Order: sequence, then structure tokens, then C-alpha cells
Amino acid sequence: MPRVLLIEDDPSVREGVELGLRRRGHELRAVESGEAGLAALGEFRPDLVLLDLMLPAMNGVQVCRRIRETSQLPIIMLTARGDDFDVVVGLEAGADDYIVKPARTEVIEARIRAVLRRLAEPAGRGGTEIHGELAVDRAGLSVTKAGQPVLLAPSELKLLLHLSASPEQVFSRQQLLEYVWEHSYHGDARLVDACVRRLRQKIEDVAGSPRYIQTVRGFGYRFGPLG
Repeated sequence: MPRVLLIEDDPSVREGVELGLRRRGHELRAVESGEAGLAALGEFRPDLVLLDLMLPAMNGVQVCRRIRETSQLPIIMLTARGDDFDVVVGLEAGADDYIVKPARTEVIEARIRAVLRRLAEPAGRGGTEIHGELAVDRAGLSVTKAGQPVLLAPSELKLLLHLSASPEQVFSRQQLLEYVWEHSYHGDARLVDACVRRLRQKIEDVAGSPRYIQTVRGFGYRFGPLG
């Protein structure tokens, strides 16, 4: 079972999530502040972080950004409102997914498993592919640009693997939600758009003039063609 670090301010939510995941066999560390969560990362070495968005003092967005400075550890945000503008800010900061509170334990566990699968499932054929300055190693689940490693969060990596496996094919946001995030129903296109923006910042020369991850207005996204 994956080791989960829960950073949650609300005692009732923290206790409920902790109890539910422990009953399902997860090893879990629960803390109540962003500062305590950052301190626990090195000691506990979690496989995934469940991060409350509305923490006091250092909020969830700030914590997410701090984690992303040095790590591509999977992060799932916990938020009280699914339509909150802060959700978009959290996704832009590097979160892989989000869950609206309150949520049943089986929903949380399903999202955990879905995010972790992105680290273990290569998309398409094996081997390394060269796309301009971008080298995509499907077997090793790694990416380099101009010979330099590109650190990608799980959602960013799986999105790139999926799009680059079928160059020039256009995928709708719903198709990408179902494949990358495994959201079959009531999918949130903000997950896709935020992930695309983060990915472009890492692999494109100019994020506003994308060469690799291209927008097809009214339809979705495609990989290439390179010009």
C-alpha cells in the first residue's frame, strides 16, 4: 500500500480520512499545517500527498509550490468547493488532481490509485522517441530536452506520453480526462488545461507559441506536427 501524507487543518476531516485509509491498509501520517507537512516529507518519505487547499498560515497552494521546487511527488488537493477559483490556482501550482470535501474513503482511495498508476504505466510502444529537441523514453518514463532532464509531475508525464504516442491526432478534453485522470463522469476540463499550461512551461521554448502541445480550437489538443 502507498504511504500517504495527509496535510489537513480540519480535525474532523483529518480524523475521518486517516481512519478510513488506515482501515484499508494504508500507512498514513496526518499533520495539521503546511509547515508540519513540509517537515514530514523527508522523515516519512510518502508516495503521495493529500493536501488541504485552505490551510492557515502557509496555505495549500504555497505548500504545493514548495514541494514542486524539489520534487515531482504526486499531490492531490482537498478542497471544500469544486468551483472555487483557488482550485485553478492549486492546479497551476502543480497539483495532479483534486477532491471536493467531504468525500468517501473509496473515492479518495480510487483517486490515489489513479494518480499512482500514472507513474507505472508507460503509454504506447517502448523505447526512446526523438521529437525535435525532446526525447521521450517510454520504458524509463523520463523526458529530456536538449539533453537536459525535464522533471514532470505524474499527470504531466502521462499527458505527454499519451499525446506523443499519436502525433497530429486531436484529443478532446474529455478523452484526456478519461485516459490521464480516469474521470469518466463529470470530468473537469480545468485539470486538462492547467496540466497543459504546466507542461508547456517545461518543454516549450516559448509557452505562448507551443511547438509540441498544440491547441486545436473547439476540439482539444494534439502533439505536433513540429515545424
